[in-house]
Amino acid sequence: MSDTVNKFYLTTPIYYVNARPHIGHAYSTIVCDVIARRKRLLGDDVWFLTGTDEHGQKIERSANAANKTPQQFADDVSAEFHHLWQRMGLTNDDYIRTTEDRHKRGVQHLFSLLQQRGFIYKGTYTGQYCVSDEAYVEGPAGVVCPDCGRVTETVSEENYFFKLSAFESTLLKFYEENPDFIRPEKIRNEVMSFVRSGLKDLSVSRTSFNWGIPVPGDEKHVVYVWLDALANYITAIGYGSSDPADQAKFAKYWPAELHLIGKEISRFHCVYWPAFLLAAGLPLPKAVVANGWLLFEESKMSKSRGNVVRAETIMEAFGALKPELPKEEQDLFGADVLRYFLLREIPFGQDGSFSFDALLTRYNADLANGYGNLVSRTLTMIQKYCDGIVPADRTGLTSAHSLKAVYGPEEEFHTRCNRYEFSRAIEVLWIGVGIADGELSAQSPWKLAADLSKKDLLDKILYEAADHIRIITALLYPVMPYATAKVWAQLGLGDIHEAALKGELKNLEWGGLQPGTKLGELGPIFPRADKEIITRMSEIEQKNAPAAVAEAPAAVKAEPKPEVKAEAKPAAPAPAKPAEPAPAAVAAPATPTAPAPVAEAAPADNTITIDDFAKVELRVAQIKVAERIPKADKLLRLEVDLGYETRQILSGIAEWYAPEELIGRRIVVITNLAPRKMRGLESHGMLLAASDGDHGRPVLATFGEEIALGSRLK
Repeated sequence: MSDTVNKFYLTTPIYYVNARPHIGHAYSTIVCDVIARRKRLLGDDVWFLTGTDEHGQKIERSANAANKTPQQFADDVSAEFHHLWQRMGLTNDDYIRTTEDRHKRGVQHLFSLLQQRGFIYKGTYTGQYCVSDEAYVEGPAGVVCPDCGRVTETVSEENYFFKLSAFESTLLKFYEENPDFIRPEKIRNEVMSFVRSGLKDLSVSRTSFNWGIPVPGDEKHVVYVWLDALANYITAIGYGSSDPADQAKFAKYWPAELHLIGKEISRFHCVYWPAFLLAAGLPLPKAVVANGWLLFEESKMSKSRGNVVRAETIMEAFGALKPELPKEEQDLFGADVLRYFLLREIPFGQDGSFSFDALLTRYNADLANGYGNLVSRTLTMIQKYCDGIVPADRTGLTSAHSLKAVYGPEEEFHTRCNRYEFSRAIEVLWIGVGIADGELSAQSPWKLAADLSKKDLLDKILYEAADHIRIITALLYPVMPYATAKVWAQLGLGDIHEAALKGELKNLEWGGLQPGTKLGELGPIFPRADKEIITRMSEIEQKNAPAAVAEAPAAVKAEPKPEVKAEAKPAAPAPAKPAEPAPAAVAAPATPTAPAPVAEAAPADNTITIDDFAKVELRVAQIKVAERIPKADKLLRLEVDLGYETRQILSGIAEWYAPEELIGRRIVVITNLAPRKMRGLESHGMLLAASDGDHGRPVLATFGEEIALGSRLK
């Protein structure tokens, strides 16, 4: 395959096995999976790599602390990463371990080549090192690590060095000529500043321990862990192999189109890795893109801080919302919830906050009440009014109310994805969800159904809504592969995964949903979650906290600083491989205060003071969900959007209002009534309505002009 063919090789960072996986690891891997799925459905030849980094002194110490050999320790933790990615349904094509023979062979080949080309020489080093963070610290003996506060150790040993200083001007020229090589711009500026400050030669071997790949021809040395780790991107696709098939694979896929990394390891990937490749005469990857950190309690997730959350926690808690499914599918559903939240909530490349409360809010607002409710409303009406057969649009109308006249998401969605602006891309789709929902409410197909003369218009409205759902679902597929597969099947379109492989999810056009298509079996896609799920997730984390990987003890000699040589130009010390956190307990968020009780009864003369009236809080709300309560003929369960929160309210209006005609209405709600329980459900407020006629028919108070949700009536 030539370099001009649509091949796409992308990689995650390989994860250090000093700790079990958490959602920070999952975030990077999910993003790569979304990119890989999207590229495949667009027809590209994709190779998606992930794996684990298993060498280094910290692993050796952690293994000793766990009373295991380093290999046993690495086997156990790597297996957890591999198993988790399988549970989440990730589609990586390969999983590389740095303890594999294919990797060892490739690393030794690279080391020998660099020696032969005159870029590696032998020397010595003495300096300060933080074992806990595997970071190199400038200063006198005993200086404190600026990151973790632990006292550093003094190390002194013979090493091989790589002539990094020789590549300073070459790298700066490359960055200038390839402005998209490092993204985002902030990371690019930091890397360029580091290189401009002067590069010193880099230590690429160790002699104070032996848990690593032996230096060829001098086996008292092991290859420095970062040269070892970075080489995975080429060893996984056949570099260093004499097998013709491996050589062909390497020729096909290298250079990589994308290395996706955490921002804390950008210097290694944007300075050292390109220098190694240039020295070896190999082409550089097309782009290195850094994602931000996931913050919990305003800090980066860290074992030492005790603020780690595992992906399995979210999968287990949200999977339990679908008890009818086998465990494997529950996991995939929970994984989809996590995928959606991380890509929608966090602008890619920036740090983002994670909390159980934000996860629940986003799930209910966007998935249960938004996309899921639109699918349910539309397909239920097709089932009811069209016998479950997708109707045809026989009107020929292209009015301003036509969905295809007001919304075309595909071009902007792809543009945003190509820029890795995933949150903005998904926002484009949710604008479409809102437009479709609003059109259904405005045109009220449930009213047209009673008038046979309006059948063509009814069919047009329902067809357009269903076709709209088809387009949104196809674009959303890489983000939520499991949930969109369920929607695709309910639309009567079969297997969405097969459709993706056949190229049926690209070049989408209005009218692609064939009239006459029989809907599949209908059912709720996103059951609503209540706040108990927050407590459940906290309990799961607390239960699993003791299973954290053992911490390596401090003291003893550690890995030396990689940049040394007395005659070399001075520079800031290079950060080393960051310590990866293990899971720990997460405290449950505080329970929100209950709404204030309603004012006491008015005096006997029915007059009240202005102060009495001020106690009643009336606000504008919009009905997002309306459904009947089983065995309760008079009650409807409503979910209303107040702008700042969504509430559940039970109302005795089922005799006068059909649920579907309430969706989208802006009404007045009393928001400070004490909660009341009916039929096992809590109601948090009351609708304001007039009582009309002899039978007291309720007529909801509403508005004749646009008004912001949450506005208070005074």
